[in-house]
Amino acid sequence: MSEVLIDNDAGVRTITLNRPDRLNALTSSIMAPLADACADAARDASVGCVVVTGAGRGFCAGGDLKEGGADKAVVPANSDVGSRNEQSFIRLRGFMESSRLLHEMPKPTIAMVNGPVAGAGIGLAGACDLRFAGRSASFLTAFDRIGAGGDFGSTWFWTKILGTGVARELFLLGEKLSAEEAFAKGIYTRLFDDEALHDATMAAARRLVDGPRMGYRYMKANLNNAEDWAFEAALDAEALNMGLSTSATAMIWREKKKAENPDG
Repeated sequence: MSEVLIDNDAGVRTITLNRPDRLNALTSSIMAPLADACADAARDASVGCVVVTGAGRGFCAGGDLKEGGADKAVVPANSDVGSRNEQSFIRLRGFMESSRLLHEMPKPTIAMVNGPVAGAGIGLAGACDLRFAGRSASFLTAFDRIGAGGDFGSTWFWTKILGTGVARELFLLGEKLSAEEAFAKGIYTRLFDDEALHDATMAAARRLVDGPRMGYRYMKANLNNAEDWAFEAALDAEALNMGLSTSATAMIWREKKKAENPDG
């Protein structure tokens, strides 16, 4: 079973993260095809709107720490591929292209947030132009829980969308928000009962598909230009700092455990 599902419906391209048993948590086996799916949607002229969602009862729980903690594609440092940190940076930065593409592709993108979203998932949601959410769509930054700095554009998007004060509150305090609380803060564009979410999202997507596509293309370009031109530099810094921060946190935790149990 594919971990990224693609559906086409009269110009609406739906990309579904398909690991429902893990709340669509991300591993390399889902991040790579997700980036490819976003790239394909961006260049396909028949696609007028892209909807990203999750299978089952969740949107995306972030990185899968249980299955994805160790990157088996990273090999010992050598002159061909560089250090382990360098390899991890290059791979993560490549996976994060999905966020850049959702944000920059010349067509509207909608996150259909059908359930809990956390970690890297909030980066994917923030990358989209619109966020339609069901009432079960709780919101959690979660990076503080693993001692990480953030990835998939999350710190950049939410600072831009909400302002630096609210973004710092969300990331530093790490409090879980209900869908209603997230909507009140401006995180979600529109809020629906869970059973109405799909139809409402598809209706909006079809409206965009049937609208002035070239107008939307340049409208989105203008909106993106209004933010600033530092987006890719922010992604580079996130990818680098994600590795540095998680490595440092792991070392601190190991030293703490040693101190607590010196004979263990």
